Amino acid sequence: MNKRFNSKFLSTGRIYRHFFEPILSKDEGIDAETLTQFALAILGQASIYRELPGFKWGLKKLALDLQLHDSRLEQRLFGCKFQNPIGLAAGLDKNAVAAGIWHDFGFGFAELGTVTWHAQTGNPRPRLFRLSKEKAALNRMGFNNNGAKKMKEIIEKQKLLRPGKRTAAIGINLGKSKVTSLAEAAEDYASSLKILSPLADYAVINVSSPNTPGLRELQGSEHLQRIVKRLKSLQGCPPLLVKIAPDLKDKDIDCLAKLAKEEKLAGVIAINTSLDRLGLEQRILSQTGLTLSQEAGGISGAPLRQRGLEVIKRLRHAAGPELPLIGVGGIDSPKAAWERISAGASLVQVYTGWIFKGPDLVPNILEGVLSQLDRHGFQNISEAIGSDAPWLDPNQC
Repeated sequence: MNKRFNSKFLSTGRIYRHFFEPILSKDEGIDAETLTQFALAILGQASIYRELPGFKWGLKKLALDLQLHDSRLEQRLFGCKFQNPIGLAAGLDKNAVAAGIWHDFGFGFAELGTVTWHAQTGNPRPRLFRLSKEKAALNRMGFNNNGAKKMKEIIEKQKLLRPGKRTAAIGINLGKSKVTSLAEAAEDYASSLKILSPLADYAVINVSSPNTPGLRELQGSEHLQRIVKRLKSLQGCPPLLVKIAPDLKDKDIDCLAKLAKEEKLAGVIAINTSLDRLGLEQRILSQTGLTLSQEAGGISGAPLRQRGLEVIKRLRHAAGPELPLIGVGGIDSPKAAWERISAGASLVQVYTGWIFKGPDLVPNILEGVLSQLDRHGFQNISEAIGSDAPWLDPNQC
């Protein structure tokens, strides 16, 4: 085991908490989207100029602080090598501006996008809201992004290693353009993947965002099957996964699992944001004065933890152990990650929890997973996947 370096006085986590915790501790203040754009602008410059001495030194220090290497965490899934099971979820780096440096934050993989064939501005602002007390967020972004052609330019400008040779795998999350009809959805997805596939270790069909009208209808077997077959017909198509919504009924989850197996999809990502208010119906957004039941958009973060676990369990039951699953939604602690892995997820992703808990979340989860492997006597994380092994409190004998 290669333990990470962590400076007691100048750790990444300490710096993050000093500057960002006061902002994240309340709903009001700096707009959540403005803060995200500011951070991505800095990270984008760091990724482009990462080989210059100053940036290189800073990223090396970052990696020493946040990366944790241990062979017990390694897996090979759908042709991709994962040094650890923790990934960055789609939605943060929509335009792939920081594609070259997410591994420096300790991630075993990063999912970029959601990207659409047509550039689009998304829904009117404000459209991203902090729910600080609940460690959650409400978003109705609407797939705002610069389009697939621009993403290709941005990734190529960063001069990444080719797929299969990278420290951390890169997935590209594909969505349907708002101006494209459901009948033409397959061609819309195909247009994006055709130019981005040489840059992707894997690709994700996003048919589950609640913020593009009609998109979730594409989770139906007939629509989804048409999209999958069209994408698989492309030369050099990377491993394909599908991302599903948390609001599906059990029978629909079962149908998706069946389709994934029949069409030989590389895996299923569960879950996206939820239209269910999860007991927060009367929670008032101070920025608008309206309750969550009156607001459009999807909930992410801690309130989704239980539903995310339920969907993974249902998928594992319906699909069996062969289909790789990626768990996302409400994962903000080592225990939450372990529960998802034990229930059947081979990999997990973080986003909202990572924002609230800070960059330390990734190495903290990895240390927690390794502790559970030791306590249960597992030699590799693959033995823990779907084992139903409970979380054992490290503080108890």
